[in-house]
Amino acid sequence: MTPTLVLLGRPGCGLCEELAADLSGRFGAGAFVLEEADVDSRPDWRERYGLKIPVLMTPAGEVLCTVHLDVEAVEQYLRQGSPSPAPG
Repeated sequence: MTPTLVLLGRPGCGLCEELAADLSGRFGAGAFVLEEADVDSRPDWRERYGLKIPVLMTPAGEVLCTVHLDVEAVEQYLRQGSPSPAPG
């Protein structure tokens, strides 16, 4: 099963778009499924991450990086290849 990554951001967020592009450029299509979510869609996300976007996390809610791509953290997660249920 292809690992899933969750990108928290906001519509029109340039840093969010940049992180998504960096992910695709670094790891290529098919290495993961990227689910994008609006940080304002859940009060807990907005309170915790509202000023720290973009946030890249696992479906279980483990934060891999904020603002800039942490290649090592993403590589480690993708090597595990064990998607978890979505938070919430």
